[in-house]
Amino acid sequence: MCGDEKHTLLKHVSAELAAAQGPFPWQLGVFDAHCHPTDIMDNISNILSMKTRVLTVMATRGQDQDLVKHVADKYGLTSSDDAAQDEQHHLLPSFGWHPWFSYQLYDDDAKLGDDVNSEDFKIRHYQSVLQPQPGDEDLEFLKSLPQPRSLKEFLGQTRDYLEKYPLALVGEVGLDKSFRLPEGWTTELQIARDITITPGGRESRELSRFNVKLEHQKVLLKAQFKLAGEFNRAVSVHDVGTHGAIFNTFQETWKGYEKKVLSAKERKKNTAVPLPPEDEQIEAEEDEKPKPFPPRICMHSYSGTAVHIQPFLQKSVPADIVFSFSSAINLGLGKEKAIEVIKALPDDRIVIETDLHTAGDEMDNRLEEICRFICDIKGWSLEDGITRLGQNWRRFVFGKSLEPEVPSTLT
Repeated sequence: MCGDEKHTLLKHVSAELAAAQGPFPWQLGVFDAHCHPTDIMDNISNILSMKTRVLTVMATRGQDQDLVKHVADKYGLTSSDDAAQDEQHHLLPSFGWHPWFSYQLYDDDAKLGDDVNSEDFKIRHYQSVLQPQPGDEDLEFLKSLPQPRSLKEFLGQTRDYLEKYPLALVGEVGLDKSFRLPEGWTTELQIARDITITPGGRESRELSRFNVKLEHQKVLLKAQFKLAGEFNRAVSVHDVGTHGAIFNTFQETWKGYEKKVLSAKERKKNTAVPLPPEDEQIEAEEDEKPKPFPPRICMHSYSGTAVHIQPFLQKSVPADIVFSFSSAINLGLGKEKAIEVIKALPDDRIVIETDLHTAGDEMDNRLEEICRFICDIKGWSLEDGITRLGQNWRRFVFGKSLEPEVPSTLT
């Protein structure tokens, strides 16, 4: 395919910009920090023909946890070295429960009764977590919802996955004020539904008037943060309409673990008098101890403003937080806001993603698109930008950078 034809596939990047930047150097290694290819399992084998080096594949609900496990068994990285270049290993699994489906888990500590398999329990649970408060007129809708599952049981399953897959992340998790539960399935919709789509999502259903109370979403988020901290794993976070609330929730999990911010005088003193080797060893061991929050966090397809990111960048924050951007979410109506955020972020806090639901050429195109877009905003060449973004992804998922240093032209 010639260059001009390829550029027409980039919906949010002009042909002029793509031509000015030149051919896209896939050989340097491009990494998708957040995607959902298990939503269409028929296309999973396309992973092997994709140009993207590694996909970070999210689980979100009851129906896809085992599917992510399945693709991890077939295509998953077995070591961080595989991310350098490997023809067979192309993905990292991530196991988590998305806020859109948070109503389907019950808090075992909520004291709603022991009859957890009964319809009465199901009604009590949904009445306790949904808003506005469901009334008698909503009973048929509540009965159409799935029997809720124990949060502790789900966390136990996730623990098993994290033990089996030592490189796995936790996600997709988070908070969302905007979403609403879909209405139940009608006979007509059941007949017309696309059977290639993994069940459990909205598909073509209308939305109801109900959403999930933020307090219930926070219970799930904190529990999954704690599990990630226990295993020292990174977390991919969904945040829609909750930019202040989600940072406050993060703070609640790391209270007492904040980094000490040294004054200029203290920094100068510490530089002049290095720590003895035994003290450095103690500090390293403390860093590796399990904590009630994850060591690394990615704010996926971030939709906040340049003001919203400031608390996350405070020096006292004890987690390494990066921000991910996708053409699907960030290059539409919120494009100008994304530009300001990308400009305001330090170079080492940015990663890229597709957030797409199917593996193949479209995923590659979308990743190239957002990469070109960010390189243009940051004034990076494609080679320098891809190197930086690759280092940032490696640091997020593995806790370290395994690529060569950024070229000296950037320093």
